[in-house]
Amino acid sequence: MLVRNHRIGLNFGDLMFLRGEYLVTPKLPDVAGMEAAGEIAAIGDGVIDVQVGDRVAYIGMGSYADYTLIRANRVLSLPDSISDETGASFPVAALTAWHMLHTVHHVSAGESVLVHSAAGGVGLAAVQIAHTAGARVIGVVSSPAKAAAALAGGADHVIDSSNAAFAPAVLELTDGRGADLILDGVGRPTFADGLTCLARFGHLILFGRAGGSPAPVDPLQLLSNSRTLSGFVLPHIYRDAPVMKRSLDAIFGLVEGGQLRLPIAGCLPLEEAATALTALASRQTIGKFLLSTG
Repeated sequence: MLVRNHRIGLNFGDLMFLRGEYLVTPKLPDVAGMEAAGEIAAIGDGVIDVQVGDRVAYIGMGSYADYTLIRANRVLSLPDSISDETGASFPVAALTAWHMLHTVHHVSAGESVLVHSAAGGVGLAAVQIAHTAGARVIGVVSSPAKAAAALAGGADHVIDSSNAAFAPAVLELTDGRGADLILDGVGRPTFADGLTCLARFGHLILFGRAGGSPAPVDPLQLLSNSRTLSGFVLPHIYRDAPVMKRSLDAIFGLVEGGQLRLPIAGCLPLEEAATALTALASRQTIGKFLLSTG
């Protein structure tokens, strides 16, 4: 179907795509961007259950545009209660966070969950979803402003990595036990230390490498404390319609109940995408940055 984009979400993966470092390699000339919200402008043969004019969000490459041609199975219908801003903010961030917590892992009340980049899009979503599940949430951030955002999102404790190493702080906060679950989208700067503060039977999920690829892991390292290491990327989920529906129903419920909110770091016209990407690359933004087609 053809979607007229109203709001476009930015992700760190967009920067990696532009650098040729993402899972999907650019085929120049190409269009960046992987999520947006808008309305259906046209539908192809065989597309059912939607009509031209319906409000939708989607996950798929090529969203930095006024219109995007997208496969129907990548499109998510938006209820009236969900704004275009929220619709463009939640697909990648909220679905990634939800599935790490409830599909790859099965978070339970009382578990300690460590979230890196806790003031970013995925991080803030993970903090709120884990908090709603009853977990004890520890956020890792890089500034006082980001610490405040993570605490407002429901983090029980926040570690400012610009002032202290996170691994010793985690062990201190957990009385030496370590975190039951670590969500790491940073990679090289945090991965090895994360393994040192993982609890017995703890689980570390690597879902990105914003700071570079981690060094190889000797599987024998995992024998200590019977630890688990997983990887996660969202495309493996949105190809499964029943699993996607289950997660969307849960996320919409959290949004409508006021338990999940992604603050908008800024919104610029599509023509100023380079400025927005520069702000994202600075790692000073809190929440999601959006582009608008006007």
